[in-house]
Amino acid sequence: MKQAPQADVFNLKVEFSREDDGRWIADIPALPGVTVYGRTKKEALTAAQTLALRTIIDRMKHNEAALAS
Repeated sequence: MKQAPQADVFNLKVEFSREDDGRWIADIPALPGVTVYGRTKKEALTAAQTLALRTIIDRMKHNEAALAS
């Protein structure tokens, strides 16, 4: 019986902070450079998730470690 290929699972911590002007910042420390702004916390989270996926895909395409060590 064939086994399905193993999938990598990423469980990334997102840290939030808020600017004086009300904008939210979402940062993923395990992925340097994945820091985004949003008008709402949800918008910042969505943008961070999108950028994280793009970053991981790009690193995998270039045979780099998906996450910073």
